[in-house]
Amino acid sequence: MDRVTEARQCAGCGVPLQSEDKQKIGYVPTSTMEKENPICQRCFKIKHYNEVAQVAMDDEDFIRILNGIAGTKALVVNVVDIFDFNGSWLKGLHRFVGNNPVLLVGNKLDLLPKAINPNRLVNWMKYQSKQLGLRPVDVVLCSASKGMGMERFIQALGEHRNRQDVYVVGATNVGKSTLINRILKEYGESEVELTTSRFPGTTLDMIEIPIDKQTSLYDTPGIINRDQIVHMVTAEDLKLISPEKTVNPKIFQLNDQQTLFLGGMARIDFVKGDRQSFVVYASNRITIHRTKLEKAEELYTSHVGTDLLSPPTGENVKMLPPMRKRSFKIESGSKKDIVISGLGWITVGGAGALVDVYAPDGVSVTIREALI
Repeated sequence: MDRVTEARQCAGCGVPLQSEDKQKIGYVPTSTMEKENPICQRCFKIKHYNEVAQVAMDDEDFIRILNGIAGTKALVVNVVDIFDFNGSWLKGLHRFVGNNPVLLVGNKLDLLPKAINPNRLVNWMKYQSKQLGLRPVDVVLCSASKGMGMERFIQALGEHRNRQDVYVVGATNVGKSTLINRILKEYGESEVELTTSRFPGTTLDMIEIPIDKQTSLYDTPGIINRDQIVHMVTAEDLKLISPEKTVNPKIFQLNDQQTLFLGGMARIDFVKGDRQSFVVYASNRITIHRTKLEKAEELYTSHVGTDLLSPPTGENVKMLPPMRKRSFKIESGSKKDIVISGLGWITVGGAGALVDVYAPDGVSVTIREALI
């Protein structure tokens, strides 16, 4: 593939370039504007300093950019973060898809424990998609950052795009641009890299990458799911809660009236039930602490933001909304995941349990059939 960049379009995030206002998106110094494949100041800071500047682009701006897909004839590649499947799911995806086929891609496979069965995972994703109202034509697993599953992904693209355009869609931070960069690196000849980072909302406009003379692949802006905890934390704490390596499940044998803290981000109270295992799947950098339920409130008040209950770290505690309680009843003989959007999940099951979960107000907390 060859990458053709508009003269005044950022080669990294796709936003129109301008040299008039440093505070607005797309700013570049005048001297940079005439360079081949220029990138905006925001992309430059992400690439070279791992910094990101906030930009004035709201949800309606993103949705307006994507609204045209339903009127086209194309293959829609919907990328989800396997580790945060529910949190990265695009609500109302049918509005953007129309009658176009959808290829569902589960990215970040490298974060899941290696013992997981890929075939079972694919079937689980098909089932979950159906429950959420989508019937993809195919499901592919991959890790764009590690190059895992790319041959299968390219094969699926060829099978399902029918010589039509391809639109890559997904929530923020699922790895769309990393996936496209991997395609360009392994199967194309592009000299331009799309800007990628752990920070949500990196791609700011539609980026067109020609496939051949008639068709193109489009990288689209990530839709922001506001109920993910990643949008409530500082960049410093985001590094701690976003896994970058294979997650090591942590198993706790709990009696009722015991509590688990996932740092100071979430609290899980085992209110009632027989002794059983609670398996935590979260970033290896999150401190997990067990205590008695009767001491949980005092412990949180006294130690949130310290080494005992972090992240959040230090003064970042003030960034989080107040904790809100959700209650779940898990029947005996069933195995369920309690999912905290953007943070991870806790697998509970076998003996039946009544569980209360506390997470910042606005963060989605749901229950599903166990993934593992």
